[in-house]
Amino acid sequence: MPIQTKTLHIPTADGRADAFAAFPDAFPGGGRHPGVLMYADGFGIRPVLREVARELAGHGYYVLVPNLFYRHGTAPVIELPEYIGEEARSGVLAQVMPLIQEHTTERVLSDADAYLRFLTAQPEVAAGPVAVTGYCIGGLLATRTAGAHPGQVAALAAFHAPVGADGPDTLAGITAQAHFGHAESDLTPEALRELNKALDAAGVDHTSEIYPGTVHGFTMSDTDAFDPAGLRRHWDRLLPLLKGALVNG
Repeated sequence: MPIQTKTLHIPTADGRADAFAAFPDAFPGGGRHPGVLMYADGFGIRPVLREVARELAGHGYYVLVPNLFYRHGTAPVIELPEYIGEEARSGVLAQVMPLIQEHTTERVLSDADAYLRFLTAQPEVAAGPVAVTGYCIGGLLATRTAGAHPGQVAALAAFHAPVGADGPDTLAGITAQAHFGHAESDLTPEALRELNKALDAAGVDHTSEIYPGTVHGFTMSDTDAFDPAGLRRHWDRLLPLLKGALVNG
């Protein structure tokens, strides 16, 4: 399926967020596609995120990937090597962590309002509910967004993400169908049981599992955490979730 891509600018309460969008070429007679708001990991928009967005768009979705740290400049906000290996990781994280720490929950929720308003206003996006997905810290942002917009977000997916970091209150607002794919290095089986117990208590329709043999960041092919089997499992979980909630739902 041919894919179009665009660089866009999203009006927010604090300025304009640059964003990457990928969506299928319109077939004869037009056509609109379910919307997906995709939150990047802490390293931000870069070739691997664009690749993931294009691949998802190829399954029939309009995918919007905002620059989370637009308040500090356009993407890439920090200079990144082509491959974020062990030697480069500490230096990159030293630049990224202050940006993450400044990205408060208040900012996240204000931005989420703007991102969803912009996404659903695009002429290529179908009316109806949307999905939110995210990687690493982006998975936590996706979870917060789903909890704050229960009537609008029908599907939530987060991968190698600290989705339980905010406690049960955020989970209680989620009405979306959800999938959480955890890295083996991020979550012990006991911690997984506790998280799943909290999701059950909140009434969240979810699957939540540890992906065997994975470490934090396993979906990102430009890092030494990349695990091809983990990425395949991610697609095997994500695509049916989106289809069930947005296409067949």
